[in-house]
Amino acid sequence: MKTLILVESPTKARAVAQHVRGLWDGPVAVRSTAGHLRDLPEDRLGVDTADGFAPQYVVRKHRSVSYLRPYVRRAERVVLATDPDREGEAIAWHVTKVFKAELRGKTVLRATFHALTREAVREGLRNPRPLDRDLVRAAVARRVVDRLIGYHLSPRLWAAMEGKNHGLGRVQAAALALLAANGEAWEVEVEA
Repeated sequence: MKTLILVESPTKARAVAQHVRGLWDGPVAVRSTAGHLRDLPEDRLGVDTADGFAPQYVVRKHRSVSYLRPYVRRAERVVLATDPDREGEAIAWHVTKVFKAELRGKTVLRATFHALTREAVREGLRNPRPLDRDLVRAAVARRVVDRLIGYHLSPRLWAAMEGKNHGLGRVQAAALALLAANGEAWEVEVEA
């Protein structure tokens, strides 16, 4: 296989596969990551508060990684065609981290498209760009803030609401904390 295109969902993979025939020389495979391959661990904070709040990612989709690894190995060119937003950029970045060894020496491209039409897909694939590091940093920051706020406040919410049927939303929790602080400085206690 000459080209591997990675998208986020199996449904999107099927749609993209219909539009790439004849775009490049050689065989093309379109496969799905099924979302994020890595995330923060479920059983601990997963943020190193002593080292600049560095996230401690773990592979969460072992089946997807095992399934994709041979495709990534065999490909000469890998196109990361996840969604053109912050989360899509993070998913593409995680792919580069999970398959770092397999991608070494290969052409790795980032392609985006805003519709699953033949024209949009082909246009996006013809005009690749580098990973947008600012979007990746934004996704990482959001995930770290989600964890720092939610990890410490959710148990308090559960105790107050008598049960775990309630949760603090992602960024919504941080926004709620800011509103509750009424413009005053606030801190979140974080265990080291």
